[in-house]
Amino acid sequence: MQLSASRQLSFTMREYLAEIYRLQEDSPTVSTTSLADRLEVSAPAVPRMLKRLKNAGFVKHVPYQGVTLTELGLEEALREIRRHRVLEVYLTKVMGFTWDEAHEHADEMGKGMTDPVIERMADMTGNPTHCPHGEPIPNRDGVITLPQDMGVMNVAVGFKGVVSRVRTHDLEKLQYFSSQKLVPGQEFEVVGRAPFNGPMRLRLGREEIVIGAELAQALWILPSDHG
Repeated sequence: MQLSASRQLSFTMREYLAEIYRLQEDSPTVSTTSLADRLEVSAPAVPRMLKRLKNAGFVKHVPYQGVTLTELGLEEALREIRRHRVLEVYLTKVMGFTWDEAHEHADEMGKGMTDPVIERMADMTGNPTHCPHGEPIPNRDGVITLPQDMGVMNVAVGFKGVVSRVRTHDLEKLQYFSSQKLVPGQEFEVVGRAPFNGPMRLRLGREEIVIGAELAQALWILPSDHG
């Protein structure tokens, strides 16, 4: 599926499609409530935008469940995902922004950025395959390779792994992860965890840190021997 030239979509429409894609990674359908929460918009605004997207053929409604992307919607979502994540790489590698700053700036810059500029940025940063947070970047043909990773909450004491991606855009959480060196590529071992989704204790080299359930939900990992 090759990414097409830009259709006449507003930035808000592209933003909705990209967010639906992100939410569909964890659930086949996306509720209006979860979409409103993620985009930080009012609940009444979401059905209005979804109606526009549905009429344009980008999403379809599943009664009593939510919405899903159509093939056309998926194409546009991946195009926007590529735009955003390439911008994040450019902002961190070339412009010197930190990974907690990159998401918000990429949102602002992406509103008026053309495809040729995005592709030049990709060339300048070595055609990256992942954003600073470890998320995969769709290639120029619209193909995205998702890692076979899992949340750190799903593993037991003794598990040895490596951080694959940090799935949050919250500035304070990203700053904390960075301060604790919990970034993509970091190796660790689970050395303790409290019951009932309590805090987890991780060993990073000679140091040990404790993270609560809220932070752990954003930390996605691969086993050390994943190849």
